[in-house]
Amino acid sequence: MAGAFFESFVFSEIYKSYLNAGKEPPIYYYRDKDQKEIDLLICQDGTLFPIEIKKAASPGKAAVKNFDVLNPVRTPELFGAMDTLKTEIGTGNVICMTAICFLWMKKTGTCRSG
Repeated sequence: MAGAFFESFVFSEIYKSYLNAGKEPPIYYYRDKDQKEIDLLICQDGTLFPIEIKKAASPGKAAVKNFDVLNPVRTPELFGAMDTLKTEIGTGNVICMTAICFLWMKKTGTCRSG
């Protein structure tokens, strides 16, 4: 149950950040008939960014296993769709709880804890 609360918290913070910037939140959710799901899909500048939200402090590789369901969107000719439906898939992300705050330093390309 705590995982659902954390997921709701993260979603609401991302949603509010768009509203506070005066933008319509381009946020979606994915779940198929096989119960594969992606917690958030953010569509920005024609690119889909998959996001998985986990309560665990150190989620494993399994956290991103469902990102592969987006591969047909990258190559629509594989399922018979028009090429105009092709969508870029951006870097996927996992948002998780941790006792240490990690800051990504964009200029230097390094990560430091604080």
